[in-house]
This record gives sequence, C-alpha cells and structure tokens, in this order.
Amino acid sequence: MTVAVVGQGYVGLPLSVRAVQVGHDVVGFDLDKQRVDQLRRGESFIDDITDSDIAACLATGRFRPTDDTGDLAGFRTAVVCVPTPLRDGAPDLSFIEESASLLAPHLTKGATVVLESTTYPGTTEEVFGPILEAGSGLTAGTDFHLGYSPERIDPNNPTWHLQNTPKIVSGVDEASAAAVRAFYDTIVDHTVPAPGTREAEMAKLLENTFRHVNIALVNELAVYCHELGIDVWSVVDMAATKPFGFMKFTPGPGVGGHCLPIDPSYLSWRVRRSLGRTFRFVEIANDVNDNMPAYVAARVTEHLNRRKLAVNGSRVLLLGLTYKRNSGDARQSPAVPVAHRLADLGAQLTAIDPKVTAADVPAGVELVDCTPEALDAADVVVVLTDHDDIDWDLVERHAGKVLDTRNRLTAPGVDRL
Repeated sequence: MTVAVVGQGYVGLPLSVRAVQVGHDVVGFDLDKQRVDQLRRGESFIDDITDSDIAACLATGRFRPTDDTGDLAGFRTAVVCVPTPLRDGAPDLSFIEESASLLAPHLTKGATVVLESTTYPGTTEEVFGPILEAGSGLTAGTDFHLGYSPERIDPNNPTWHLQNTPKIVSGVDEASAAAVRAFYDTIVDHTVPAPGTREAEMAKLLENTFRHVNIALVNELAVYCHELGIDVWSVVDMAATKPFGFMKFTPGPGVGGHCLPIDPSYLSWRVRRSLGRTFRFVEIANDVNDNMPAYVAARVTEHLNRRKLAVNGSRVLLLGLTYKRNSGDARQSPAVPVAHRLADLGAQLTAIDPKVTAADVPAGVELVDCTPEALDAADVVVVLTDHDDIDWDLVERHAGKVLDTRNRLTAPGVDRL
C-alpha cells in the first residue's frame, strides 16, 4: 500500500525504512527541507539508520522523501510521528494539529490514519480526529479508520528495535483497530491490541513515568548516600541481585531525550486539568530529576574546594554532552544545564564528545579531542555521558581530578556521584 509517514525524525524515519523494506510505497514527509534534502542524497541523521539503509530504500523507487504536501495524495495509511513538546508547562499539540490539517485534504474513504506521537489520553479522539474530519468532510470510524499506536523507539539500543519490540495498537472502533493492527502486523513481529485509544495513550505515559519515577528514586538516594558516606553504586548493584521484586535503575546527572523530561508532565497536566488534583509521584520525580544538574555542579564545586580551587576561573572538562550513552541525541540533555550552571559560576568549559554535532554544543563550551593535553589542562573532568569510544584508559590515568556521574571508571581516585 501507499504509506505516508509524517515526520522523519527518530521515530518516523525508522518506520519509513521498515515500511519500504517490507514492500510498501512510502512518502516520507517532513516540513524541514534540509532534512528532506539529506534523505534524498541518501544521508541519515539518526543513529539507528545508516546511509546505506537510506540508499537501499531510495534504490527501490518506493521511498519518496518530500516536503511537498501534494505528495501526500493517494495514501492508504498515514502515520503521524511528530514532536509533542511542553510550552510553559502545558502540552504543545501544534505539530499534531498541523499534521492533521495537512493530511485531511488527501484523506479518502477507507484510508487509515494513525497517531504515534506521545500525548495525553483523549488526544486522538478529541483533537486529532476532529481536525481530520473537518478538513476532509469524512467521519472517523464510518468513512475512514483512526487509531493510536505509541512509539517505542529506544535510540541506539542494540537489542530492541522497531521490528522486535511489541507494538500497542488501537482504534476508535473495532474496524479501525483491525485496520491499524493489520498495518503494523506487516511492520513488527508482535502487536498488542488495546481496548481503545485512551488506554493506548495512557499506557505510553505509564511506561515513561515508571522510568522517570524510578530514576528519581535512585537519584535522590545518590544524594543522601553521598552525605552518609555510602557507595550508592554498590547499593544498587547489591539490590539488583534479588531475582524478584526489584528492577535496576542507576543514578546520573539528570534525565534527557524527548520522553522523560516531557512525557510524565503530560500525564500530570491531564490529571490536574480533568480531575483538579496533582499527580504527586510525577511532581516529585520532576523536582528530583530537574535538580540533578544543579547537584552535579555543586559536587564539582565540592571537588574543587577539596583541592583549594574555586569554580570561578577553573578549567572544567565535560565528558559527554548527549543525553544517552553511544547516541548522538542531545535533546533535553542534562549536560546542557550542567554546563550553564558551571558557566554562571565562572568556569572555563571544554568538552569531549565524539557523537555530538557542533550545533548541539552549549554556548560557551569548546569542543576538543580526547588527548592527554586536554585532560592535563583541566582542573576537573566531569563524566556526564559514558560513550564507549571515549578513551577511558587515558581518562583513568587522571582519576584524581575526575567526578564520574555514570560509574564508568574504576580507579580508586575517582570521585563518584
């Protein structure tokens, strides 16, 4: 079938590639002309898709990257994979709304439209669907199929990817649910039907809120363990030996990416708006995780003070600027507020990150190579993201002036979170 994938980012591009691989004709639509031009040249801009993957898709003649809305005509299935950021603490659905407006004129009877963007329960039926109906003159569930299937992309995960990760599918009625499931059955190994779109939307928020809350738990534990003189990393490792009733989460400098800093707040916002109450676990988790970059900066200050150095004027080398190990994704990375906090305190900042692009380097931070000279020049080295292709043996030799927030280093002189 002809499949239109709206949004060619970390979610939409892997879906487009997979859809081409299984035999669909795919229109990869994105309003970012630079991104579209890269795809037309066979260039990827995300970790999970290689240039050769794009080239192979283009060679089939069944992949059309485009920013022309006219190319959306004729789709039988359309999937919307666009960002859902926060604006002033509230969900910003403008990208979803715009996508529905762009698809509506091309919507025909019997077609299927699926929303994958993470959002609050009710969005598919209350926001997305009505825009499609108004712009097409068709009725969801009667004239066309409408559903929700939350994305479960984990960038750079070597084990779980789009094809082998179970996919939740749902529709506004039985026929829509069947149509949505039929499409994803061609894409993934296993689909999981949900009772309705609201349940599917809520399931996605639960997945990310679960991680957010548990990361906040170990982050707060790390703060108190440091004050009590307890090694939090050994505590977590020992607890993880229990074969039931415990799932291992580790502390760090904060949370990043699109999901954890944003998605739980969608749930909290919905509960507050609809029920007039606060979702206390989310609010507490937000408070803990949002304050971790400031805590890391305070630990840098403490580290320097022990050596009779002030932050003001000290040379601080940051190892890793992306939010996730071995990924070039810098969205909402906690390294950015760490850098800003240290810069405000007067530190001179350099950074080593073989994954990050120059555009994602915070202002006032100089990107340098991992060399003995760069490490020797620093008064303190702060490990924020533990990419495998950083020369950790070289860093180990400078362990006496390292603050490690990821427990990557084993030398006895390392100061750990």
